[in-house]
Amino acid sequence: MAEDQEPKELIQRAPQPSFLSDTRFEDFILPAEILAGLKDAGFTYCTPIQAQVLPLALAGRDVAGQAQTGTGKTAAFLVAIFARLLASEKQTGVPSALIVAPTRELAAQIYEDAKIIGGHTGLKLVQVVGGVDYQKQAETLSEGVDVVIGTPGRLIDYLKQGIFKTSGIQALVIDEADRLFDLGFTRDMRYILRKLPPFGKRLSMLFSATLSYRILALTYEYMNVPEFISVAPQEVAADGIEQSLFHVASDEKLRLLLELLKREKWSRILIFLNTKAGVEWLAHQLKGNRFPCEGITGDLPQKTRFSLMARFKGGSVKILVATDVASRGIHVEDISHVINYELPENPESYIHRIGRTARAGKTGKAISFACEDCVFYLEPLENRLGYKLPVVWPQDDWFVEDKSPDARLESEARPEKPERSERPERPERPERPERPERPERPERPERPERPERPERPERPERPERPEPERVRTTEKRIRVIQRAGKKIIFSSEPGGIFGLAPLQKQHQKTDQAEGKREKPGRRRRKHYRPKVVSPSSAAPGDT
Repeated sequence: MAEDQEPKELIQRAPQPSFLSDTRFEDFILPAEILAGLKDAGFTYCTPIQAQVLPLALAGRDVAGQAQTGTGKTAAFLVAIFARLLASEKQTGVPSALIVAPTRELAAQIYEDAKIIGGHTGLKLVQVVGGVDYQKQAETLSEGVDVVIGTPGRLIDYLKQGIFKTSGIQALVIDEADRLFDLGFTRDMRYILRKLPPFGKRLSMLFSATLSYRILALTYEYMNVPEFISVAPQEVAADGIEQSLFHVASDEKLRLLLELLKREKWSRILIFLNTKAGVEWLAHQLKGNRFPCEGITGDLPQKTRFSLMARFKGGSVKILVATDVASRGIHVEDISHVINYELPENPESYIHRIGRTARAGKTGKAISFACEDCVFYLEPLENRLGYKLPVVWPQDDWFVEDKSPDARLESEARPEKPERSERPERPERPERPERPERPERPERPERPERPERPERPERPERPERPEPERVRTTEKRIRVIQRAGKKIIFSSEPGGIFGLAPLQKQHQKTDQAEGKREKPGRRRRKHYRPKVVSPSSAAPGDT
């Protein structure tokens, strides 16, 4: 009997998060396969960036969006790509969509989200990044895929070998474009874009935390009049991030960090440094103090990096020490603290670092250390933020002892300083006797004045020399110079060297007229050789 049954208690739902909009994914005309994938991912309401991007992208308009990390950009462009591919005809054996990411970690995160949202679409996905089996990725591309998610370096490698063919690309996504430029992929991106079909035959979407002039130039050159969308808040950093700054010496930062790890209530911590060597050193020191810590840098093998990220997300690793290279690929929702052990040189890197916490409307803390080496980066950072970071001055008991084995060995190996003995008191110096006064110097006698020199008599003027009249003569001038027993004759007539040729001809003519003979040259003297006659050829009677 229905009337006798007690009415079920209504379950009160949690209020809608403030970071979501009133737009539902069901409000858009989306295929049932995509809606099923969104349901699996737990997405019902759109974020502001999703609510603005999807109407334009589903209508076929190019989009250039500016939004910070953690605002739902990945789901926005994945839904748009899947809807376009399901509604259009695809070329067999050729990829239909390309998603370019700056780092392997970000490409892996996009690939994982794409598998969930596109799990019911039947589209084949592939991840093309460095550090993974090269031949396996090449074989997967050759077999034929629908969506390619990768980094520029490996994509260009397969492009040049003809393994990755771009003739059928219908949709393009460039994620974290500012980070691509910061890592030096500007030329690589332009090379990839030149190999794609014209922008009028594809859907192009670009997303970035900041839209610089270089990014705007790229959109105007390789996109079809994109619609610019900006959902970035007026404040550069997210509202839910509590920021603080500690002024501390470089050799005291580790001791202060150990105390903060005990004082703060944290679930997952991400610590940033500027160098690989610094990451390895700090991770080793934290492990020595019995903290569940690992370090991740850009040169680790890809399998090792993926396993570290999986352990960090799973909770077996609570503290992750990383460089800026890995900061864009870390998408974990429950990071409670971000610690800048070293301030970054670029203010934009600070914004991306602290953006790892307070994601999806949650709150978090960002703690920064300013030592004597990194304090010079503080002023441009605060100028970029538009306000001063609140400074916290640590107490003396906040610096705890480093209990790692290396610290103990260093302290044991360090010799104890001997106690300083008291210096004997210096004897008082005797007073110096007063110097006797110097006698006054006698005055020097005045020098007699020099007599004046008599004036020199004036010289008589020289008479002017008469200039000789120059008369041109047509007579030959012949000059004979005797050198080393030979006569050298110079003539004033032109011809030959120093006029010798016409003079020699004239002497030959006069000699012939006078009947003189030329002196015969020296003849070679013939040597007499007796004739040898053989006995057979001699005449009879010769002896």
